[in-house]
Amino acid sequence: MSDAIHITAAPDDFDDWEDLHTLLHVAFASMDGRIDPPSSLHGMDAAALRDKAGEEALFLAHDNANLIGCLFAAVGNDRLYIGKIAIDPFHQAKGIARRLMMQAEDLARAKGLTHLELQTRIELTENHQAFAALGFEKTSETAHPGYGRMTSITMRKSVPPRGA
Repeated sequence: MSDAIHITAAPDDFDDWEDLHTLLHVAFASMDGRIDPPSSLHGMDAAALRDKAGEEALFLAHDNANLIGCLFAAVGNDRLYIGKIAIDPFHQAKGIARRLMMQAEDLARAKGLTHLELQTRIELTENHQAFAALGFEKTSETAHPGYGRMTSITMRKSVPPRGA
């Protein structure tokens, strides 16, 4: 992995919402036609991402000046909910998702939370495997409103104490 890749919390003056929107669409493009219902990303624009970042933590991955990854995290009860994690396809399988998750774990510890949690679509078995490799375990299956079949799985990971 390039030493030029940096993972940081989005700075207060972050304003590259169009590039973030593009990154998410590029990273999620392989889901189109595979998942039903379609991704909620299709209903989001750059302003919606800015609003989401106002309510949640946003971590960014840059390769030099290029935005190549992101992760949103929302505090809830005993867990930090991970959503909209995306890595530019050219940069996948380089440990960037793991580094983003490490930042999320640090945030969870700082907030006194004991778990990370995420949902992934039932059809995206490669994502199930990738998240399992990061220490997540399947805890349940759910259906989107109006669906008579399971559409998502929930996965959870315990956040180890610092230094464990």
